[in-house]
Amino acid sequence: MREAGHAVPLPLRGNQLPMRDGVSASVVSVPQGAANVLDFLAQRMPGISRSAWAERLAQGLVLHEDGQTALPHHRCPPGQRLYYYRHLADEPALPFQARILFEDVHLLVADKPHFMPVTPSGRYVQQSLLVQLKRLTDCADLVPLHRIDRETAGLVLLGKRLPDRDAYHALFRDKNIHKIYHAVAAAPTKTLPQVYASRLVPGEPFFRTKEVAGPANSETRIRVLKTQGDRALYQLEPVTGKRHQLRVHMNALGLPMQGDAFYPTVLRGPDAPDDFSQPLQLLAQSIAFTDPHTGQARVFESQQQLTL
Repeated sequence: MREAGHAVPLPLRGNQLPMRDGVSASVVSVPQGAANVLDFLAQRMPGISRSAWAERLAQGLVLHEDGQTALPHHRCPPGQRLYYYRHLADEPALPFQARILFEDVHLLVADKPHFMPVTPSGRYVQQSLLVQLKRLTDCADLVPLHRIDRETAGLVLLGKRLPDRDAYHALFRDKNIHKIYHAVAAAPTKTLPQVYASRLVPGEPFFRTKEVAGPANSETRIRVLKTQGDRALYQLEPVTGKRHQLRVHMNALGLPMQGDAFYPTVLRGPDAPDDFSQPLQLLAQSIAFTDPHTGQARVFESQQQLTL
């Protein structure tokens, strides 16, 4: 079940609540008074049924600010904050595990498999990369420094300490990170541009991106690494970071990626069951930068490979 309108997990700090099975507490504020806790939660987040909220309350998964268990009949005055732990009773299992490639006091580098979301979303909480890594490391402050699509495999950087995050985020904002992706698509039948640029905007359905006329706001460097029969391995370097940028750019060139369920046509929506035998052939293959906290040159490479 999708938790529509869920709140953002808070970083554990000082006397905040501990993780439960790798899940940090989320918080929701009461803007106006409600008759009781159950009424408020059911009205505020209707994507979760009233009976499901009642069950969570019975399980002690909703707490007051002082850490005491919230009960359905408790008063819910304006300004109060309630904490709750996301939980999906029917969460599907993913037959993959992420791999930690590097870890120090500041940074963790993970190699994410296909089909795994970086953060809890949609049908996945416990199966998300972040929750898996929080369970493994017991680091409640762990947070992704950037995102890659659930369908994409490869490298994800995560910060471990709250004071370090701004400096790492600045690397991405100021384009001081060099990222290389690999992709498999049909072999080119004509000379490709070294750089492809276009204007990308949200499309329809909501999970797609489309190209429109106008000044370019996205740019990708493209190189053919290897051709084998009617397919080729491509190196893609995103200069910008728009949603689905690499997938849309390759599709615009008449070279949709192997296993792409969204482009050029929607084969499966984001909530449809996954076909693990047909992963999107897109890999966040390497990432390079100078660590702002240690001054060291960092280069990381995925240990995964695409099927050509």
